Amino acid sequence: MSGVASVPLQDTVLLPERLGNLTGLDQFGLAGELLATLVGAIFVGSLMLTMTALAGPWAKRKITASFTDRISINQIGPAGIGIIIADAVRMLSKELIVPENVDRPAWDLAPIVVVSSALLGFAVIPMGNGIQLADPEVGLAYVFAISGIASLGLVMAGYASANKYSLIGGLRAVAQNIAYEIPLVVTGMSVVIFAGTLQMGEIVAAQHETLIEIAGISIPTWYAFVNPFAFVLFLVANFAEVGRNPFDTPEAPTEIVAGYQTEYSSVYFVLIYLGEFLHIFLGGAIIATIFLGGPAGPILPGIVWFLIKIWAVFFLTQWLRSAVPRVRIDQLIEIGWKGLLVLSFANLVLTAVIVGLLA
Repeated sequence: MSGVASVPLQDTVLLPERLGNLTGLDQFGLAGELLATLVGAIFVGSLMLTMTALAGPWAKRKITASFTDRISINQIGPAGIGIIIADAVRMLSKELIVPENVDRPAWDLAPIVVVSSALLGFAVIPMGNGIQLADPEVGLAYVFAISGIASLGLVMAGYASANKYSLIGGLRAVAQNIAYEIPLVVTGMSVVIFAGTLQMGEIVAAQHETLIEIAGISIPTWYAFVNPFAFVLFLVANFAEVGRNPFDTPEAPTEIVAGYQTEYSSVYFVLIYLGEFLHIFLGGAIIATIFLGGPAGPILPGIVWFLIKIWAVFFLTQWLRSAVPRVRIDQLIEIGWKGLLVLSFANLVLTAVIVGLLA
């Protein structure tokens, strides 16, 4: 509302520099800067991994149970939250079974590629209150490029498993990611046209002004309000990119067992499962940054608003998982190439025309 001061969007001092100043590491030159960057990366990575650990074993089950009118986990700890530790011990204590004829180097590397591609994407995300590891001028291009490496991990897992269902799942994942990554990037470029930059911090700053004021309530210039059509397109393409319903065909248990992850067990299965949820949160972080003002919001600290927004995206993925039926692979590809691709280019052209006329 008007009169309520907004929390500062993003400190201009990046997290490694702030840590260097607080700890005195900046006095040690390049070595100190590298150590401060490492400490900051560990903090950001630990935050994302903690959220993923909360989302995968616990929140996912509780949300799905609420939508499907079932009793969820409630016996291990308060509200069943102890299932996080129980599942971790259960999965990590299982034997790592290596099937015959697997391509061992690729089979071993695939889970690591899936997880690392998501974690590296958070390096340029402005989370508020100075929590941002780096803010390069090509930040948005970087996060699209680094998250796309996950496709390589999925096809490696499918090919290296020496299992026809895994191979089909890996090929489907690549076909799906190609079909939806282009609309995702093109729709993101419409935001770049509005903001005039690829730098994530500047994109957030561009959404700070008031778009319109209604009955004393200020509507900010979040690009979800400025261009809701692009926001919806990006949401749909993002759900397909992270393989959530109704676009989870590459790992659908009713069709191909578990797709590219069929032959994985123990810690490798945990890594792939972890990577899936990390990519969901990375998608939510990108959406929050380029469409929802990043960490912007009244009263609460910026990091709190940022986490609320990406958890809202996660909640929406679980809502769709319970409410929307899975599409066939041919329908999935057709929606991407014949639907979203055309609409994303139409949105890009329209955005360019509008910005050109306003300029």
